[in-house]
Amino acid sequence: MKKLISTLFFTLIAFASLIAQTGKLEVGSKAPAWMFTDASKKEFTMDSWAGKVLQVNYVDPDEQDLNEAYNEVLDKAVKVDKIIDSIYFKGIGVVDTKSTWKPNGLIRAIAGNKAKKYKTTILFDYKGTLHELWGMPKDSYSVVILDKNRICRYVYSGKIPETENEKIIQMIIGLTKE
Repeated sequence: MKKLISTLFFTLIAFASLIAQTGKLEVGSKAPAWMFTDASKKEFTMDSWAGKVLQVNYVDPDEQDLNEAYNEVLDKAVKVDKIIDSIYFKGIGVVDTKSTWKPNGLIRAIAGNKAKKYKTTILFDYKGTLHELWGMPKDSYSVVILDKNRICRYVYSGKIPETENEKIIQMIIGLTKE
């Protein structure tokens, strides 16, 4: 019996250690830092937007339109309604190039069109860094909102339900005022 308990105990510890090593960004935790480049090879980190609430859209190019409705609502809140102050908020895209069959040249062209449409920065994760560092799923579209101190305040993978849009907008407004 003692041997069985010891085996279970050490198995649980090994399993917990394995989970801890892969990393998973959760609400309330500090986001581990990263460095990615844009299409012109300029390097960016989260500190490139120090003092701003940061929304990171981590996108498999095959899922690029999954949260178009949410992004339209957010874009309107920033640029038309001006209820989110762009001085204190920045939304960026990080393309998960590792999760797609599409060639990098095509991905850069698609990303360039999105960057122009939303007047934003789009970066490229060629190695799947955020799969490991943040636990972002492959073949998905994840939205992460970080406060000014890079504490995670929201994580959602998949299509954001329309019923969440106003809640997220209000959260961003609140974070920009902190």
